[in-house]
Amino acid sequence: MIKQTFIGALVCSVAVLCSMGCGKPKEASADANPAASAVKMAPPGVVVMGPDAPELKEMTIEAVRTAPMPAQEVTATARIEANPNRVGHAMAPAPGRIVRLLVQLGDSVKQGQPLLTIESATVAEAEGAYVQAGSAVRQAELAIAKAESDLARLTDLFEHQAVAQKELIAVRSTLAITKASLEQAQTGRDQARRRLELLGLKTDVYQQLIVVTAPIAGKVMEVSVVEGEFRNEINAPLVTINDLSRVWASSEVPESEIRNCKVGGIVDLELIAYPNEVFHARVTRIADVVNKETRTIKVSAELENLGGRLRPEMFGKLRYADGTFSALWVPDAAVVRNQGKDFVFVEQKRGQFLLAPVELGKPHEGGFPVSNGLKVGDRVVTRGAIYLKAAL
Repeated sequence: MIKQTFIGALVCSVAVLCSMGCGKPKEASADANPAASAVKMAPPGVVVMGPDAPELKEMTIEAVRTAPMPAQEVTATARIEANPNRVGHAMAPAPGRIVRLLVQLGDSVKQGQPLLTIESATVAEAEGAYVQAGSAVRQAELAIAKAESDLARLTDLFEHQAVAQKELIAVRSTLAITKASLEQAQTGRDQARRRLELLGLKTDVYQQLIVVTAPIAGKVMEVSVVEGEFRNEINAPLVTINDLSRVWASSEVPESEIRNCKVGGIVDLELIAYPNEVFHARVTRIADVVNKETRTIKVSAELENLGGRLRPEMFGKLRYADGTFSALWVPDAAVVRNQGKDFVFVEQKRGQFLLAPVELGKPHEGGFPVSNGLKVGDRVVTRGAIYLKAAL
């Protein structure tokens, strides 16, 4: 009996000691980490965080602001093209053999700069024709001088009744014919000289080479000949030059949105090659026909290419806008999706956030215009909203 009483007392003592010992570590742990429970219980749609919650330090909260938004906006992929109005083709004025090529692909050239030289039989023909035309002019001039001398002599004799009148009439006719011949010879000489000029040749030099020059200033984009090659076709370009000081940005705008584009309108261009940089262009042409395969219309805008940074075939995005209006705007990072709808977290007070539904417009400059759900001055979480979403 005594033994059973002793054992029962011992068990009770151990139980009391265990209960006292097990409770103290828990209290010490809670005191050591007061922020262990950062997110507190709150009504639905509201997240409350402790004042010392580490998430608060990672969050950015900003007041909602207004920003100018395009009233009507069209966005389409775009690519850079050479201005078709500033593309020059250097062609041979006559068949011949390429003697020397003076430029290479990618060279910058000035207008009128020599590109290549050609040896052509046409040159000898043109030079010979000019020489013959000059001889014809001199012969006609000598014939006129003789006819005028004869006319003066016969006029004097006729006044002294030494010759018949018909002889005087005949010499006058001869003078008129020789003057007509001179005019014809001068016309032939002018034509021969003009032909030499079109070939780029001089009138006082012989056995010349044809020098093909640059029709415009720009960069050599294509060279389709080599030295020693004979070219009989005069309609094929030998060298192609593009003036890239101004280029076109062209895009295919859907047929349903072409009404928002107009010639003279300003567009913004963003290129893959230059992220976070916006170029401005002016619409210069809207195609007259619709692409029947894609149901799009080609729209081209012209912009300056200072420093040659914009190169043909670069890809990017064009944004066409017609007028602006003021609207509330929030950045991308402020918007969270919950059950298929858009929300933002609005700060009600320090550490307390309300999940507010919003109606958004089309993306614009890294964010969205807000048509409903916010007002100016509302403080919205613009960074770190993911912490609050996880607490819902």
